[in-house]
Amino acid sequence: MLLLKKGILLVNLGTPESPTPEAVKKYLAEFLSDRRVINWPRSLWLPILHGIVLQVRPKKSARTYKKIWREEGSPLWIYTKKQAELLQLCMPNTIVRFAMTYGRPGIQETIYEMKQAGMTELFVLPLYPQYSETTVAPICDQVSQVYKSAAEIPDIKISSSFYDHEGYLQLLANNIKHRLTEKSFDMILFSYHGIPVSTIERGDPYEEQCKITTQKVMERIGDHPYTHSYQSKFGPGQWLTPMTCETLKAFPSHNIKKVLVITPGFVADCLETIEEIDEENRTYFMENGGEVFEYIQPFNESTEFTEILQSIIETK
Repeated sequence: MLLLKKGILLVNLGTPESPTPEAVKKYLAEFLSDRRVINWPRSLWLPILHGIVLQVRPKKSARTYKKIWREEGSPLWIYTKKQAELLQLCMPNTIVRFAMTYGRPGIQETIYEMKQAGMTELFVLPLYPQYSETTVAPICDQVSQVYKSAAEIPDIKISSSFYDHEGYLQLLANNIKHRLTEKSFDMILFSYHGIPVSTIERGDPYEEQCKITTQKVMERIGDHPYTHSYQSKFGPGQWLTPMTCETLKAFPSHNIKKVLVITPGFVADCLETIEEIDEENRTYFMENGGEVFEYIQPFNESTEFTEILQSIIETK
């Protein structure tokens, strides 16, 4: 009798292999060449990418990565690897691995390695609570590519989102409640990664899922002022608004001088949380008259989050 061996693959966005211009350029070239990420005509976008973006941005980004880099690697890589290790301990009879959509370890090479380890069922769990064509869809594309010409295809499941998962919502709410017991705040700010409005117009449910997450978390918090914004705009075109940076700059003029910031769309610290939120946007707020800026870190290596991941896997 054939014993089925379940494989679980956790996937996050990716990271350069080192904080150098060369490594950042390689990573950005892979990332920004994906049509799911930049949905422009190739004849328009590729000259801009190779002629401008990849000539200028790697040096600047490398300096920023150096500020957050650790001995083992980037925080995103470290925490994604740690969650895979923690999940493996919780589910010892499965093959648990992690991969990155861009960079290493890659999705295709990791699936091949899992197959060699005896995997006969595959559950892919993108580490994005809210679905977007720009994040989850590229993972689906790469998984499909692995089995495009395969003679045998395992039972494959891919989680599209967990924006309304009870455990996820409650953990966010608990983290906020803990801070509210320690200090008073004028406002709770939920900051999500932005995407182009054109992507939403094509039917992407991301914006609606972000709003539902915020609403359901606040139902668990109770009566407290809060708002919702989007960060990390890249390139021209209209992106989701309001922008986090502009929101924080304006807060003090509206007598909002004590703010608690949380980023529910990020499950692990990365460039966008450490440098953009906790440094750059903190500075905007304080320079415009803010008094208290506190940031709630993502789940990182929380074992409570590991339990949520296990619950998602076991209930789908």
